[in-house]
Amino acid sequence: MPRRPPPVRKPPPPVRLTIHHIGAEGDGIGRLPDGTPIYVPQTLPGETIQAVPLRPRGDGWIARATAIETRASDRVAAPCPYFGHCGGCSLQHWAGPAYAAWKRGLLDAALRRAGFAPLPEAIFIPGMPAERRRLDFAVRRHAERIILGLHRPGSAEVEDLSACLVLHPVLCGLLTPLRSVLTGLAAIRRQASLIINLLDAGPDILLRTDGDPGAADRAALAAFAAAHGVPRLSWARGADRPETLCLLRPAVTELSGIAVRPPPGAFLQATRDGEAAIIAAVRAGLPPRLTSRSRVAELYAGCGTLSLALAPTIRVSAFEGDADAVAALKSAANLGGLSGRIETVHRDLARQPLSARELSGFAAVVLDPPHAGAGPQAAQIAASSVPVVIYVSCNPATLSRDATPLRQAGYVLHAATAIDQFLWSSRLESVCVFRKPR
Repeated sequence: MPRRPPPVRKPPPPVRLTIHHIGAEGDGIGRLPDGTPIYVPQTLPGETIQAVPLRPRGDGWIARATAIETRASDRVAAPCPYFGHCGGCSLQHWAGPAYAAWKRGLLDAALRRAGFAPLPEAIFIPGMPAERRRLDFAVRRHAERIILGLHRPGSAEVEDLSACLVLHPVLCGLLTPLRSVLTGLAAIRRQASLIINLLDAGPDILLRTDGDPGAADRAALAAFAAAHGVPRLSWARGADRPETLCLLRPAVTELSGIAVRPPPGAFLQATRDGEAAIIAAVRAGLPPRLTSRSRVAELYAGCGTLSLALAPTIRVSAFEGDADAVAALKSAANLGGLSGRIETVHRDLARQPLSARELSGFAAVVLDPPHAGAGPQAAQIAASSVPVVIYVSCNPATLSRDATPLRQAGYVLHAATAIDQFLWSSRLESVCVFRKPR
Protein backbone atom coordinates (compact mmCIF):
# COMPACT_ATOMS: atom_id res chain seq x y z
CA MET A 1 0.00 0.00 0.00
CA PRO A 2 1.24 3.54 -0.70
CA ARG A 3 2.52 5.37 2.35
CA ARG A 4 0.29 8.11 3.64
CA PRO A 5 1.80 11.57 3.91
CA PRO A 6 2.28 12.78 7.46
CA PRO A 7 -0.69 14.74 8.80
CA VAL A 8 -0.54 18.50 8.41
CA ARG A 9 0.02 20.17 11.76
CA LYS A 10 -2.53 22.85 12.50
CA PRO A 11 -1.09 25.94 14.23
CA PRO A 12 -2.35 26.61 17.75
CA PRO A 13 -4.48 29.72 18.32
CA PRO A 14 -3.01 33.14 19.12
CA VAL A 15 -1.27 33.08 22.46
CA ARG A 16 0.04 35.37 25.18
CA LEU A 17 3.47 34.33 26.45
CA THR A 18 6.74 35.48 27.99
CA ILE A 19 10.04 35.30 26.12
CA HIS A 20 12.60 33.47 28.25
CA HIS A 21 15.77 33.59 26.12
CA ILE A 22 17.16 34.12 22.63
CA GLY A 23 17.82 30.96 20.64
CA ALA A 24 20.70 30.11 18.34
CA GLU A 25 18.88 31.60 15.32
CA GLY A 26 18.31 34.95 17.04
CA ASP A 27 14.60 34.36 17.76
CA GLY A 28 13.01 34.96 21.15
CA ILE A 29 11.80 31.68 22.65
CA GLY A 30 8.75 31.18 24.85
CA ARG A 31 6.57 28.17 25.60
CA LEU A 32 2.94 27.18 25.46
CA PRO A 33 1.40 25.83 28.67
CA ASP A 34 2.13 22.27 27.47
CA GLY A 35 5.81 23.11 27.01
CA THR A 36 5.78 23.46 23.22
CA PRO A 37 8.44 26.01 22.18
CA ILE A 38 7.38 29.13 20.29
CA TYR A 39 10.04 30.99 18.27
CA VAL A 40 9.27 34.69 17.83
CA PRO A 41 11.62 36.93 15.81
CA GLN A 42 12.35 40.49 17.00
CA THR A 43 11.51 39.80 20.63
CA LEU A 44 13.75 39.90 23.71
CA PRO A 45 14.11 38.06 27.02
CA GLY A 46 11.62 39.19 29.67
CA GLU A 47 9.08 40.56 27.21
CA THR A 48 5.43 39.56 27.47
CA ILE A 49 3.87 39.42 24.01
CA GLN A 50 0.82 38.46 22.00
CA ALA A 51 1.81 36.10 19.17
CA VAL A 52 0.24 34.23 16.27
CA PRO A 53 1.84 30.83 15.51
CA LEU A 54 2.46 30.52 11.76
CA ARG A 55 4.28 27.34 10.75
CA PRO A 56 6.08 24.37 12.31
CA ARG A 57 9.72 24.50 13.29
CA GLY A 58 11.10 21.28 14.74
CA ASP A 59 8.96 20.37 17.71
CA GLY A 60 7.57 23.91 18.00
CA TRP A 61 6.20 26.83 16.01
CA ILE A 62 7.49 29.97 14.35
CA ALA A 63 5.25 32.84 15.39
CA ARG A 64 4.75 36.54 14.70
CA ALA A 65 4.46 39.01 17.55
CA THR A 66 1.31 41.08 17.17
CA ALA A 67 1.82 43.13 20.34
CA ILE A 68 4.52 43.63 22.96
CA GLU A 69 2.81 44.19 26.28
CA THR A 70 5.94 44.37 28.41
CA ARG A 71 9.07 45.69 26.72
CA ALA A 72 12.58 44.68 27.73
CA SER A 73 14.69 47.47 29.21
CA ASP A 74 17.47 46.70 26.73
CA ARG A 75 15.25 47.03 23.64
CA VAL A 76 16.42 49.77 21.28
CA ALA A 77 15.16 51.14 17.98
CA ALA A 78 16.66 49.21 15.09
CA PRO A 79 18.87 51.59 13.07
CA CYS A 80 18.10 50.03 9.67
CA PRO A 81 14.80 50.65 7.84
CA TYR A 82 14.96 47.14 6.36
CA PHE A 83 15.14 45.41 9.75
CA GLY A 84 12.50 42.72 10.00
CA HIS A 85 12.09 42.55 6.23
CA CYS A 86 15.68 41.61 5.32
CA GLY A 87 17.02 38.32 6.64
CA GLY A 88 20.59 39.55 7.02
CA CYS A 89 20.24 40.97 10.54
CA SER A 90 18.12 39.55 13.32
CA LEU A 91 19.25 41.42 16.45
CA GLN A 92 19.46 45.14 15.72
CA HIS A 93 16.78 45.74 18.36
CA TRP A 94 19.00 44.57 21.23
CA ALA A 95 21.24 47.00 23.13
CA GLY A 96 25.00 46.46 22.81
CA PRO A 97 26.00 44.95 26.20
CA ALA A 98 23.20 42.37 26.28
CA TYR A 99 23.75 41.54 22.62
CA ALA A 100 27.50 41.09 23.17
CA ALA A 101 26.90 38.84 26.18
CA TRP A 102 24.56 36.66 24.10
CA LYS A 103 27.07 36.45 21.24
CA ARG A 104 29.81 35.37 23.62
CA GLY A 105 27.34 32.92 25.14
CA LEU A 106 26.99 31.18 21.76
CA LEU A 107 30.62 30.09 22.03
CA ASP A 108 30.25 29.11 25.69
CA ALA A 109 27.22 26.96 24.88
CA ALA A 110 28.99 25.27 21.96
CA LEU A 111 31.93 24.35 24.17
CA ARG A 112 29.64 23.03 26.92
CA ARG A 113 27.84 20.80 24.44
CA ALA A 114 31.23 19.37 23.48
CA GLY A 115 32.01 18.69 27.13
CA PHE A 116 34.40 21.58 27.79
CA ALA A 117 33.99 24.08 30.60
CA PRO A 118 34.04 27.57 29.03
CA LEU A 119 36.97 29.76 30.03
CA PRO A 120 36.19 32.82 32.17
CA GLU A 121 39.01 34.69 30.41
CA ALA A 122 37.60 34.03 26.92
CA ILE A 123 37.92 37.09 24.71
CA PHE A 124 35.08 38.83 22.86
CA ILE A 125 35.91 41.13 19.94
CA PRO A 126 32.93 43.26 18.84
CA GLY A 127 32.00 44.04 15.26
CA MET A 128 31.26 47.46 13.84
CA PRO A 129 28.93 48.74 11.10
CA ALA A 130 30.20 49.44 7.57
CA GLU A 131 33.01 46.86 7.78
CA ARG A 132 31.74 43.95 5.70
CA ARG A 133 33.85 43.60 2.55
CA ARG A 134 31.91 40.78 0.92
CA LEU A 135 28.51 41.11 -0.74
CA ASP A 136 26.55 37.95 -1.55
CA PHE A 137 23.15 38.97 -2.94
CA ALA A 138 20.31 37.28 -4.75
CA VAL A 139 18.90 38.78 -7.94
CA ARG A 140 15.31 38.35 -9.19
CA ARG A 141 13.62 39.71 -12.29
CA HIS A 142 10.02 40.84 -11.99
CA ALA A 143 8.83 42.02 -15.42
CA GLU A 144 11.26 44.83 -16.26
CA ARG A 145 12.31 45.36 -12.67
CA ILE A 146 15.36 43.89 -10.94
CA ILE A 147 15.23 43.03 -7.24
CA LEU A 148 18.66 42.93 -5.65
CA GLY A 149 19.21 42.00 -2.02
CA LEU A 150 18.96 39.32 0.66
CA HIS A 151 16.24 36.78 1.32
CA ARG A 152 13.49 37.77 3.70
CA PRO A 153 13.44 35.91 7.03
CA GLY A 154 12.35 32.30 6.47
CA SER A 155 11.37 33.00 2.87
CA ALA A 156 12.51 32.47 -0.70
CA GLU A 157 11.44 36.03 -1.47
CA VAL A 158 14.17 38.64 -1.83
CA GLU A 159 14.10 42.02 -0.09
CA ASP A 160 15.17 44.78 -2.47
CA LEU A 161 18.00 46.75 -0.83
CA SER A 162 19.42 50.11 -1.75
CA ALA A 163 21.58 50.38 1.39
CA CYS A 164 23.01 48.12 4.10
CA LEU A 165 24.48 49.26 7.42
CA VAL A 166 26.96 46.40 7.73
CA LEU A 167 28.42 46.71 4.22
CA HIS A 168 31.53 48.72 3.45
CA PRO A 169 30.55 52.07 1.88
CA VAL A 170 32.26 51.15 -1.42
CA LEU A 171 29.96 48.13 -1.77
CA CYS A 172 26.91 50.11 -0.71
CA GLY A 173 27.71 52.67 -3.38
CA LEU A 174 27.48 49.99 -6.07
CA LEU A 175 23.92 48.87 -5.31
CA THR A 176 22.03 51.50 -7.30
CA PRO A 177 24.25 51.42 -10.43
CA LEU A 178 24.33 47.60 -10.25
CA ARG A 179 20.56 47.43 -10.26
CA SER A 180 20.54 49.68 -13.32
CA VAL A 181 22.98 47.60 -15.36
CA LEU A 182 21.43 44.28 -14.29
CA THR A 183 18.00 45.45 -15.41
CA GLY A 184 19.18 45.63 -19.01
CA LEU A 185 20.91 42.23 -19.13
CA ALA A 186 19.23 39.61 -21.33
CA ALA A 187 21.33 36.98 -19.50
CA ILE A 188 19.11 37.38 -16.42
CA ARG A 189 15.86 35.69 -17.36
CA ARG A 190 14.38 34.99 -13.95
CA GLN A 191 17.17 34.97 -11.40
CA ALA A 192 20.87 35.41 -10.75
CA SER A 193 23.32 35.77 -7.89
CA LEU A 194 26.06 38.26 -7.20
CA ILE A 195 29.26 37.95 -5.16
CA ILE A 196 31.54 40.94 -4.68
CA ASN A 197 34.80 40.82 -2.74
CA LEU A 198 36.24 44.21 -1.91
CA LEU A 199 39.93 43.70 -2.71
CA ASP A 200 42.71 46.24 -2.35
CA ALA A 201 42.45 46.67 -6.13
CA GLY A 202 38.71 47.40 -5.88
CA PRO A 203 35.43 45.46 -5.97
CA ASP A 204 35.89 42.07 -7.66
CA ILE A 205 32.53 40.94 -9.12
CA LEU A 206 31.22 37.47 -9.92
CA LEU A 207 27.78 37.34 -11.57
CA ARG A 208 26.00 33.99 -12.00
CA THR A 209 22.96 34.06 -14.30
CA ASP A 210 20.38 31.68 -15.73
CA GLY A 211 21.11 32.79 -19.30
CA ASP A 212 24.11 33.51 -21.51
CA PRO A 213 25.34 37.07 -22.04
CA GLY A 214 25.37 38.30 -25.61
CA ALA A 215 27.55 41.02 -27.07
CA ALA A 216 25.33 43.79 -25.69
CA ASP A 217 25.44 42.33 -22.17
CA ARG A 218 29.20 41.96 -22.27
CA ALA A 219 29.64 45.53 -23.46
CA ALA A 220 27.32 46.87 -20.74
CA LEU A 221 29.17 44.97 -18.01
CA ALA A 222 32.56 46.12 -19.28
CA ALA A 223 31.34 49.73 -19.30
CA PHE A 224 30.04 49.30 -15.75
CA ALA A 225 33.41 47.93 -14.60
CA ALA A 226 35.29 50.84 -16.17
CA ALA A 227 32.93 53.42 -14.66
CA HIS A 228 32.99 52.03 -11.11
CA GLY A 229 36.58 51.00 -10.45
CA VAL A 230 36.01 47.26 -10.87
CA PRO A 231 39.31 45.50 -11.61
CA ARG A 232 37.70 42.25 -12.77
CA LEU A 233 34.16 41.23 -13.66
CA SER A 234 33.49 37.51 -14.06
CA TRP A 235 30.42 35.61 -15.18
CA ALA A 236 29.16 32.03 -14.95
CA ARG A 237 26.04 30.19 -16.05
CA GLY A 238 24.56 28.74 -12.87
CA ALA A 239 27.19 26.72 -11.02
CA ASP A 240 29.61 26.52 -13.97
CA ARG A 241 33.23 27.61 -13.75
CA PRO A 242 33.54 31.40 -14.01
CA GLU A 243 34.71 33.18 -17.15
CA THR A 244 36.43 36.55 -16.93
CA LEU A 245 34.40 39.02 -18.99
CA CYS A 246 36.44 42.09 -18.18
CA LEU A 247 39.92 42.48 -16.64
CA LEU A 248 40.96 46.11 -16.37
CA ARG A 249 43.84 45.50 -13.93
CA PRO A 250 45.03 42.67 -11.70
CA ALA A 251 42.44 41.65 -9.08
CA VAL A 252 44.88 41.77 -6.18
CA THR A 253 44.56 42.01 -2.41
CA GLU A 254 47.16 41.81 0.34
CA LEU A 255 47.13 39.08 2.97
CA SER A 256 49.74 39.69 5.68
CA GLY A 257 51.60 41.99 3.31
CA ILE A 258 51.72 39.45 0.46
CA ALA A 259 49.93 40.20 -2.82
CA VAL A 260 47.33 37.52 -3.63
CA ARG A 261 45.16 37.18 -6.71
CA PRO A 262 42.12 35.28 -5.43
CA PRO A 263 39.84 33.50 -7.90
CA PRO A 264 36.41 35.05 -8.64
CA GLY A 265 34.04 34.69 -5.69
CA ALA A 266 36.82 33.41 -3.42
CA PHE A 267 36.30 33.00 0.29
CA LEU A 268 37.89 35.83 2.27
CA GLN A 269 37.28 36.78 5.88
CA ALA A 270 34.26 39.06 6.15
CA THR A 271 36.04 42.07 7.67
CA ARG A 272 39.64 43.27 7.90
CA ASP A 273 39.45 43.65 11.68
CA GLY A 274 37.97 40.17 11.97
CA GLU A 275 40.77 38.76 9.83
CA ALA A 276 43.38 40.47 12.02
CA ALA A 277 41.72 39.13 15.19
CA ILE A 278 41.67 35.58 13.82
CA ILE A 279 45.35 35.74 12.87
CA ALA A 280 46.30 37.11 16.28
CA ALA A 281 44.35 34.38 18.10
CA VAL A 282 45.88 31.64 15.93
CA ARG A 283 49.41 32.94 16.46
CA ALA A 284 48.85 33.17 20.21
CA GLY A 285 47.60 29.58 20.29
CA LEU A 286 50.66 28.01 18.64
CA PRO A 287 52.88 25.81 20.81
CA PRO A 288 55.71 27.59 22.61
CA ARG A 289 59.32 27.13 21.57
CA LEU A 290 58.60 26.54 17.88
CA THR A 291 61.56 27.00 15.56
CA SER A 292 61.69 28.16 11.96
CA ARG A 293 61.83 24.50 10.95
CA SER A 294 58.71 23.47 12.90
CA ARG A 295 55.86 22.27 10.69
CA VAL A 296 52.19 23.17 11.03
CA ALA A 297 49.34 21.73 8.97
CA GLU A 298 46.71 24.21 7.86
CA LEU A 299 43.50 22.55 6.70
CA TYR A 300 40.93 24.32 4.48
CA ALA A 301 43.61 26.90 3.73
CA GLY A 302 41.74 28.84 1.04
CA CYS A 303 43.86 31.52 -0.61
CA GLY A 304 46.24 31.69 2.35
CA THR A 305 44.84 34.07 4.96
CA LEU A 306 46.50 32.05 7.73
CA SER A 307 49.27 30.31 5.75
CA LEU A 308 50.81 33.60 4.67
CA ALA A 309 50.59 34.97 8.20
CA LEU A 310 52.32 31.96 9.75
CA ALA A 311 54.95 31.12 7.13
CA PRO A 312 57.53 33.80 8.05
CA THR A 313 58.18 32.03 11.37
CA ILE A 314 57.21 28.36 10.81
CA ARG A 315 56.78 25.96 7.91
CA VAL A 316 53.21 25.47 6.72
CA SER A 317 51.66 22.58 4.81
CA ALA A 318 48.47 24.10 3.38
CA PHE A 319 45.69 21.71 2.32
CA GLU A 320 42.75 23.00 0.27
CA GLY A 321 40.09 21.38 -1.92
CA ASP A 322 39.57 24.26 -4.35
CA ALA A 323 42.19 24.05 -7.12
CA ASP A 324 41.92 27.75 -8.00
CA ALA A 325 42.49 28.78 -4.38
CA VAL A 326 45.51 26.47 -4.18
CA ALA A 327 46.93 28.05 -7.35
CA ALA A 328 46.41 31.55 -5.93
CA LEU A 329 48.17 30.63 -2.67
CA LYS A 330 51.07 28.93 -4.45
CA SER A 331 51.59 31.91 -6.74
CA ALA A 332 51.45 34.35 -3.81
CA ALA A 333 53.96 32.29 -1.83
CA ASN A 334 56.34 32.19 -4.79
CA LEU A 335 56.09 35.91 -5.53
CA GLY A 336 56.31 36.77 -1.82
CA GLY A 337 59.49 34.80 -1.27
CA LEU A 338 57.79 32.12 0.84
CA SER A 339 57.89 29.20 -1.58
CA GLY A 340 60.26 27.30 0.69
CA ARG A 341 58.06 27.94 3.73
CA ILE A 342 54.64 26.97 2.35
CA GLU A 343 53.82 23.60 0.83
CA THR A 344 50.49 23.74 -1.03
CA VAL A 345 48.45 20.56 -1.45
CA HIS A 346 45.26 20.25 -3.48
CA ARG A 347 43.13 17.80 -1.48
CA ASP A 348 39.40 17.44 -0.83
CA LEU A 349 39.36 16.89 2.92
CA ALA A 350 35.69 15.88 2.92
CA ARG A 351 36.41 12.93 0.64
CA GLN A 352 40.02 12.30 1.60
CA PRO A 353 40.73 13.58 5.12
CA LEU A 354 44.29 13.49 6.35
CA SER A 355 44.78 10.37 8.44
CA ALA A 356 45.97 10.41 12.03
CA ARG A 357 49.26 8.96 10.82
CA GLU A 358 49.73 11.73 8.23
CA LEU A 359 49.13 14.35 10.91
CA SER A 360 51.57 12.85 13.41
CA GLY A 361 54.63 14.83 12.25
CA PHE A 362 53.12 18.28 12.73
CA ALA A 363 53.65 20.51 15.74
CA ALA A 364 50.08 21.81 15.40
CA VAL A 365 47.00 21.61 13.23
CA VAL A 366 45.17 24.81 12.26
CA LEU A 367 41.81 24.36 10.58
CA ASP A 368 39.24 26.81 9.26
CA PRO A 369 36.49 24.58 7.83
CA PRO A 370 33.37 25.78 6.00
CA HIS A 371 30.02 26.33 7.72
CA ALA A 372 29.31 22.57 7.58
CA GLY A 373 32.37 21.88 9.71
CA ALA A 374 35.27 19.46 9.37
CA GLY A 375 33.20 16.27 9.08
CA PRO A 376 35.32 13.10 8.97
CA GLN A 377 38.53 15.13 9.28
CA ALA A 378 37.71 15.95 12.92
CA ALA A 379 37.86 12.29 13.97
CA GLN A 380 41.27 11.84 12.35
CA ILE A 381 42.65 14.90 14.13
CA ALA A 382 41.35 13.58 17.45
CA ALA A 383 43.00 10.21 16.82
CA SER A 384 46.36 11.80 16.00
CA SER A 385 49.27 12.66 18.26
CA VAL A 386 49.22 16.34 17.34
CA PRO A 387 49.78 18.30 20.56
CA VAL A 388 47.88 21.47 19.61
CA VAL A 389 44.71 21.95 17.53
CA ILE A 390 43.57 25.47 16.65
CA TYR A 391 40.01 25.49 15.32
CA VAL A 392 38.71 28.59 13.51
CA SER A 393 34.91 28.34 13.32
CA CYS A 394 32.08 30.30 11.72
CA ASN A 395 29.38 27.99 13.10
CA PRO A 396 29.03 27.19 16.82
CA ALA A 397 26.92 24.08 16.06
CA THR A 398 29.60 22.39 13.96
CA LEU A 399 32.34 23.59 16.31
CA SER A 400 30.55 21.74 19.11
CA ARG A 401 30.23 18.59 17.01
CA ASP A 402 33.85 18.62 15.86
CA ALA A 403 35.26 19.48 19.30
CA THR A 404 33.52 16.53 20.96
CA PRO A 405 36.00 13.90 19.68
CA LEU A 406 38.86 16.18 20.76
CA ARG A 407 37.55 16.19 24.32
CA GLN A 408 37.06 12.41 24.18
CA ALA A 409 40.68 12.05 23.04
CA GLY A 410 41.93 14.01 26.05
CA TYR A 411 42.43 17.47 24.58
CA VAL A 412 41.99 20.39 26.99
CA LEU A 413 40.57 23.79 26.07
CA HIS A 414 43.41 26.28 26.39
CA ALA A 415 42.02 29.51 24.89
CA ALA A 416 38.84 30.79 23.25
CA THR A 417 38.12 33.97 21.30
CA ALA A 418 34.70 35.06 20.03
CA ILE A 419 34.81 37.47 17.08
CA ASP A 420 31.64 39.26 15.95
CA GLN A 421 32.43 39.41 12.23
CA PHE A 422 28.73 39.06 11.41
CA LEU A 423 27.31 42.05 13.25
CA TRP A 424 23.63 41.87 14.34
CA SER A 425 23.24 38.34 12.97
CA SER A 426 23.09 35.01 14.79
CA ARG A 427 26.40 33.92 13.23
CA LEU A 428 29.64 33.94 15.19
CA GLU A 429 33.30 33.54 14.30
CA SER A 430 35.56 32.01 16.93
CA VAL A 431 39.05 30.63 17.50
CA CYS A 432 39.50 27.80 20.00
CA VAL A 433 42.85 26.34 21.05
CA PHE A 434 42.94 22.73 22.27
CA ARG A 435 46.03 21.14 23.76
CA LYS A 436 46.80 17.54 24.63
CA PRO A 437 48.50 17.22 28.03
CA ARG A 438 51.84 15.45 27.94
